[in-house]
Amino acid sequence: MSEAIISADVVDKNNAARKANLERDYASLGERLDRRGIAIDAIRDKVEKFAVAIPSWGVGTGGTRFARFPGAGEPRDIFDKIEDCAVIQQLTQATPTVSLHIPWDKADPNRLKQAASRFGLGFDAMNSNTFSDARDQKLSYKFGSLSHADAGTRRQAVEHNLECIEIGRTLGSKALTVWIGDGSNFPGQVNFARAFERYLDAMKEIYAGLPADWKLFTEHKMYEPAFYSTVVQDWGTNYLIAKELGDKAFCLVDLGHHAPNVNIEMIVSRLIQFKKLGGFHFNDSKYGDDDLDAGSIDPYRLFLVFNELVDAELSDAEGFDPAHMLDQSHNVTDPIESLMLSAVEVQRAYAQALLVDRKALEGFQDGNDALMATQTLKAAYRTDVEPILAMARLKRGAAIDPIAAYRAAGYRAKVAAERPAVAGGSGGIV
Repeated sequence: MSEAIISADVVDKNNAARKANLERDYASLGERLDRRGIAIDAIRDKVEKFAVAIPSWGVGTGGTRFARFPGAGEPRDIFDKIEDCAVIQQLTQATPTVSLHIPWDKADPNRLKQAASRFGLGFDAMNSNTFSDARDQKLSYKFGSLSHADAGTRRQAVEHNLECIEIGRTLGSKALTVWIGDGSNFPGQVNFARAFERYLDAMKEIYAGLPADWKLFTEHKMYEPAFYSTVVQDWGTNYLIAKELGDKAFCLVDLGHHAPNVNIEMIVSRLIQFKKLGGFHFNDSKYGDDDLDAGSIDPYRLFLVFNELVDAELSDAEGFDPAHMLDQSHNVTDPIESLMLSAVEVQRAYAQALLVDRKALEGFQDGNDALMATQTLKAAYRTDVEPILAMARLKRGAAIDPIAAYRAAGYRAKVAAERPAVAGGSGGIV
């Protein structure tokens, strides 16, 4: 049986105070959904099975390019991070896997596996890091990594990715995510075509090192850290990469890696249609790659993304099996609280999308009734599915109100007393 960090008594006490009201709310919603021909228990069962991975780096306090202000009880190493991730999973039962970032989380793989298994956690996709220089690294990535003009630097970056695969094999991971910061800040700094050619050649070497049952996710980002050009700048380039590499290569969509007002849900549809959607990094944004909590700024966009995902799920789209992960930076909130709420928001969008009357929607689309088509989506989006989410958590032994249970447990104060304070003042996202 998995070890629990938060006392079961705390969770049970919090649930007991909320259970009666939840049951009434669930019954009321069930009656209203029944009038729409929707079985509430079927939606709840699907929500129960939906999971999203936690990024190991997300449980630490984030920052900006200007400064970082550490929070109390920050994890000292990957083993503290695993414990924080275990708390999120215990209280939500929606985050059973952790995604590691190497070399930040580098440790004995067998020890990592043992630490995670204590809490019933597994490992999601491995993430390589060639966008910053590690301690004692021989060659710098200041001017690029997999697309660098220097063959030795490219070789170093390739070997790092192959090492990530080997670590992941021991951990039981089944995917490698590659995001690079390669690009340029000035016109003429790099030759676009030669840089992309070097990148593709390096990625082919990494792809060749994949185990037979693994996937390779490539991630696009419009800008930052490069501000004039980026080697993998948009979904079109990302799609070209996945097609060039082979059947095990897929595109990963980070919601914050696009220009403002880009129609991300249509990108998702295109990648599903051509069998190259690998998965998501969920977050939210107002201006750029803000890495804010999922659903905190534009929850309707998140719903529209899931509308495409559910449409593919229900139509049994060929090759459809996307990975789900949060990727956020928490500057002014408790990272554990933000990650719990974000996991719930992702589930919320999924549940709302499951409520869309797809037969009616298709009829309005075929009949060119734009108003009723969009109202059909709005009817699902406006439905308060909180009782479904909370009942799914209760049914799995989690907290009806994860934030209330977490605060009642006093976990942050406990780890703050155990973990030394971290000095602030430095810049950087993580």
